[in-house]
Amino acid sequence: MQSSSELFPVALMSAELRGDLSEDVYRLKPGNSPDFSVELALTRLGLAGQERARGVPVILLHGSFSNRRFWYSPGCIGLAPYLVRAGFDVWIAEMRGHGLSPRNLAYRDNCVAHYARYDLPAIAAFVAEQNPVPAHWLGHSLGGLTLAAALGGGHLPQAGIASLGLFGAEVSRRHWMLKVPPVEWVARLALKRFAVLSGARLKRGPEDEPVGIALETLRWHRLFGRFGDAEHDWWAGLQAVTVPLLAVASDADRQCPPEACRALFERFASVDREFINLGRGQGFEHEYDHVQMLVSKPAQSEVWPLVRRWLEGERQSPPREAQEQSAAAIAVVS
Repeated sequence: MQSSSELFPVALMSAELRGDLSEDVYRLKPGNSPDFSVELALTRLGLAGQERARGVPVILLHGSFSNRRFWYSPGCIGLAPYLVRAGFDVWIAEMRGHGLSPRNLAYRDNCVAHYARYDLPAIAAFVAEQNPVPAHWLGHSLGGLTLAAALGGGHLPQAGIASLGLFGAEVSRRHWMLKVPPVEWVARLALKRFAVLSGARLKRGPEDEPVGIALETLRWHRLFGRFGDAEHDWWAGLQAVTVPLLAVASDADRQCPPEACRALFERFASVDREFINLGRGQGFEHEYDHVQMLVSKPAQSEVWPLVRRWLEGERQSPPREAQEQSAAAIAVVS
């Protein structure tokens, strides 16, 4: 089979029409990591009949225990179709062993460090080969952390990034018990008994996660731990990242609270940046938990338009700030 890329082997697995959308699924085999069995599924959504049209590319990364369906349903509802219909060139990545990406030989050892160092650069290179315009990257939860790691570690060139969007992403939430060495040791020994963590059993999502992700998280939060790997301090590296940055958190998100999301947001050196905290207390009409901030009926009317305006270069204050600015303006005139 002829490769769809001159960079590394890429197979077009399917090309289907989904209502008013076209769906092309590619399987990338970059061969750039120690585990040469790694293959990554990358789905491109476009408008049916306009497959050759190329708007500004947007690359979407799902979070833990998830897959491409986080971004669009079989009925073509989701943020991804919304952005396609707004004229963007949308690409949806699935991490190793998730969705249409097969499990690699060393699946249990997969971790954010591998995603950031090997997988995201390969995805970026292939998308740039198909569409050379700098891409927007949007990541939810673990997907956002992976983007932060890739940028903090210098694995993704900033010149190829139009902007970065982090949704419910944090690494600063305090886990005090993990600071106690015996507790962390016991947790590590217990986790090493498993190869995967079941999303269905844990009621966290449709996919499993490799135990390597959990072990890596323990390293980040243990005593004297850091957000990084053996070679790179990602947390320190973020101080050199200046790409335009959007971060979205929510008062009702118990998994990734706003104050922790803001700590990650503040670590970037970006001048063009915006932090949005969802919730009624901030002037929004609804409360949003960790998933509902992007996947819910209210999000379609309140959150998705904010994302679209950001991608289109419009910087619009969230409801409460807009109200306060309006009140301040009236006061000055009076």
